[in-house]
Amino acid sequence: MLGALPGPPAKAEAFRIPPAAAQKIGQRIWQNECGGTVPGLTSWNKGEAFGSFGIGHFIWYPKGGRRTYEESFPSLAAFLASRGVPVPAWIRAQDCPWPNRDAFNAAIASRQMGELRNLLAGTIGLQGEFAAQRSLRSLPKILGATPPAQRALIEGRFRALGASPAGLYCLMDYVNFKGEGTNPAERYQGTGWGLLQVLQNMRGTPNAVQAPAEFAVAARLTLDRRIQLAPKPEGQWRAGWFNRCASYARGL
Repeated sequence: MLGALPGPPAKAEAFRIPPAAAQKIGQRIWQNECGGTVPGLTSWNKGEAFGSFGIGHFIWYPKGGRRTYEESFPSLAAFLASRGVPVPAWIRAQDCPWPNRDAFNAAIASRQMGELRNLLAGTIGLQGEFAAQRSLRSLPKILGATPPAQRALIEGRFRALGASPAGLYCLMDYVNFKGEGTNPAERYQGTGWGLLQVLQNMRGTPNAVQAPAEFAVAARLTLDRRIQLAPKPEGQWRAGWFNRCASYARGL
C-alpha cells in the first residue's frame, strides 16, 4: 500500500511511490505503450508535429513546432537530472533536436538516438515515478471540470485509486491511454472518454482494494460508449481496448 495521497492535490509532487512499485508500474506502461521494446521508447507518428519518447510516449516538440498538446518530455528530462541521472545536455535542451518525422527517421541509427534510448531503457522506474506524479497533479484539473455536486465523489474515487500501486497504475495508464477527459473537443455527441468520465462511471465509493476492479468495469463501459457514439466505425479497437481494461482488474 502507498498510504494516503498528500492533502492538497497541488502538493502531489511531494508524493513518493516506492521504487519497486514504480518499476513494476513503469514496466507495465512500457509494455502497453511501446510493446516493451527499446526502439518503442523513441517514436514519431505519421502526421504528428512532435516526437514521443519514454514509457508514456512523452511529447517533445522541435523548435518552432505548433504546441497543440501539452509537452512533457522536457519535464521528464529535468526530473531524471534532479534524481541524479547523468542526462546529456542535448537531451536536457528544451527543443527536440529533430525538426520533423523525416529527420527523426533518418537519425534512427545515429549516436544520439542510441544515447537517448539507453537513457530511457535504464530509467523505467524513475519514469514510472514521474508519470505517477503527473497523474496525481491532474486531480485539480479534473475536479475543475467536474460539476460541483460530483466533486467530492470523484475526488474520493481518485484518492482510493491513488492509495495502492494497482490503483495508481490505473490512473497513470489511462491518462496516457485516453487522456484526462477535461478537453471539451474530445467528445462524441457531447460524451467524453477520458479519466474523468471513467471516474464518473464508477459505482459508489470503493476502498483502495476494491477500486482497481471497479475502475476496470467503468473503463470498459466508457470505451464501449465511445465506440457506440463514434461518427466513424471504431469497433476494430474494441478487443484491444478491453484487454487493456482487463489489466486494471488483474493488478500488479
